[in-house]
Amino acid sequence: MREQLTRKDVEKIEQEIEYRKLVVRKEAIEAVKEARAQGDLSENFEYYAAKKHKNQNESRIRYLERMLKTASIVSDDSKADEVGMDDIVEVLFEEDNEIEKYKLVTSIRGNSMENRISIESPIGKALRGHRVGDRVEVKVNDGYSYYLVIKSIDKTGSEDEEIRGF
Repeated sequence: MREQLTRKDVEKIEQEIEYRKLVVRKEAIEAVKEARAQGDLSENFEYYAAKKHKNQNESRIRYLERMLKTASIVSDDSKADEVGMDDIVEVLFEEDNEIEKYKLVTSIRGNSMENRISIESPIGKALRGHRVGDRVEVKVNDGYSYYLVIKSIDKTGSEDEEIRGF
């Protein structure tokens, strides 16, 4: 499936790729050279650790480049009275009468521990485009769904979150 990214997400990914190619790659190559110079490679932990770090960096670069090639760009614009990207939404879960706040973000900035949910998640899909007072159905799968009521929308959210690593 194609990753959904905003223009700012694309800029952050491009910055990370550039940093990894120009800074991290050089440091990793130098670390491998230094470790190799220490002699016997069969028992050289530093060499294996340096190679692993270098390979992880190269893998991350390939992953990010592939993500950019296959991504679809989504708009972060929304009307003043509806739920959109980077908005903080307060919702009431009808089943248990609990109130939660979520921030809608793209999947690469999602972090459930910080209540940042992806626009591709069931809750994100259900909330996007709705207004305060709307009752929305969150479809988890074909056999289960539940309802939320939108209590408030805070449009002051920003895109300061880091993109996820591996």
